[in-house]
Amino acid sequence: MGAGRSPADPAPAGETDGQSGRDEGASEAPASGEAADGQGGSGESDGSGGSGGSAGQADAAPSDGPAPTGRPRRSRRFPRFTRDTARPEGGGRAASGDAPAPARQWPLLTVLCAAGLGLLIVVLDPFEQAFRIGTILIGCALITGAVLRWVVPSVGMLAVRSRFTDLVTYGVMGTLIVLLALVAQPQPWLDVPILEDAVRFTIR
Repeated sequence: MGAGRSPADPAPAGETDGQSGRDEGASEAPASGEAADGQGGSGESDGSGGSGGSAGQADAAPSDGPAPTGRPRRSRRFPRFTRDTARPEGGGRAASGDAPAPARQWPLLTVLCAAGLGLLIVVLDPFEQAFRIGTILIGCALITGAVLRWVVPSVGMLAVRSRFTDLVTYGVMGTLIVLLALVAQPQPWLDVPILEDAVRFTIR
């Protein structure tokens, strides 16, 4: 067994040269490997370049032929969000675009003003039988809307749905309101025996 040596003591010359040789060999090995990798990488890049060129030629070949003319297939499902709605039949402006806004919407304003006047008469009750006259005025306003919807080609915002639907809605509601106002108690203006019999049968 040799004598011990402290780390501070200088190493012998032979051992120093051996360690330096091993270090140099280790440093040279990765360098040569890197060079090999570099050559291999260049080879791979050349190979990929060649394959890319052939792929580009293969892709360019079909483009010379006629393009497909197939129509895209449309889905039958309804869209989740409605972005636009079709204008109802006869929903155009009642006057030209140069006219002021009240003139373009005069059918709707006529119906609204007549119904508003009837409501005002019912609320204020300025004279006897005011509630009956005001209610009749409201029903007549709706009947007027039905007539305008039938006669005027374009009624603006008075058109809500199709012409037939608006005619039925305005006409039926207006007629019912007028009939109820005429037969309202006390002292009805219209006597309908069928209604009296129905009421008596219901009360019994």
